[in-house]
Amino acid sequence: MRSILYRHAIREALDEELARDDNVVILGEEVAQYNGAYKVTEGLWKKWGDKRVVDTPISEAGFIGMGVGASMLGVRPVMELMFWSFHSVAFDQLVNNAAFVRYMSGGLIHCPIVVRGPANGGTNVGATHSHTPEGLFASFPGLKVCSPATPADVKGLMKTAIRDNDPVYVMENTLLYGTEGPVPDPEDGDHLVPLGVADVKREGDDITLIAHGRSVLHALKAAEILDHDHDIDAEVIDLRSIRPLDEDAILDSVAHTNRAVVIDESKPFCGVSAMICTLLQEKAFDDLDAPILRVNSLDAPSIYSPGVENDQLPNPQRIVDKVLSIA
Repeated sequence: MRSILYRHAIREALDEELARDDNVVILGEEVAQYNGAYKVTEGLWKKWGDKRVVDTPISEAGFIGMGVGASMLGVRPVMELMFWSFHSVAFDQLVNNAAFVRYMSGGLIHCPIVVRGPANGGTNVGATHSHTPEGLFASFPGLKVCSPATPADVKGLMKTAIRDNDPVYVMENTLLYGTEGPVPDPEDGDHLVPLGVADVKREGDDITLIAHGRSVLHALKAAEILDHDHDIDAEVIDLRSIRPLDEDAILDSVAHTNRAVVIDESKPFCGVSAMICTLLQEKAFDDLDAPILRVNSLDAPSIYSPGVENDQLPNPQRIVDKVLSIA
């Protein structure tokens, strides 16, 4: 076990899968000679060459469509979107083609494609570059969606996603790329994290905080404040995988703590947190001693101003305040 950066954990996963399977290729804008817009793919083009790490034109509709077609023929492409906010110009390819081809072909054609890249606010790049579409894509049967919070999880989920025979969309956060954490050594064997399995990042008895992506770090910080200042013992559940969703982990935790707050950087209307609230209302109503509450981004387009955007997003103090309202 050693401590490495989140971006290096992704790179390590890509490098290992390029070595393991000749059908794995990386495609995207500036992923090759430039080493990636966020330096995630740094060094991979130099190591693996033009046919395994490929720069594409600035045309998401074009290169995502190319990747979907290649995956139908047995290639395992890993496509980088510079921002997941650009999903809208490739929506037909990402949904109508990738999500439904196995169903529409009666199981004869698979689409083992991975699409990865940043999906977050908080970097002061305005409303058109700050989308968090994990809930949107999770709403389509046929797609798998994950949002890792730690270096170990992003490496393990990325390797699992590349080996999956269905399309997997990995939603990362640019503010996590520079974070550091323990990751198993490659010499110790394959580090794989299964899709559809949540992780208890902190055990507790008094309330369950449910989060994914960077919101997990906010939840953990809020749990520290609650413990230190208010003698409230919070359990933190990291979803890791949005779809498939680990319903059992959520229900088991809430059955133990009897209270829940869901933290989700997406806007409050619909989305992942709304789905989890419905799950708890339908399957854990008798376990609840208080209303299920949510902490989301404020329901407005992402704000450009750094100070104001920080208040728009979930943060530890907003989580603490929400917990105290039902504690």
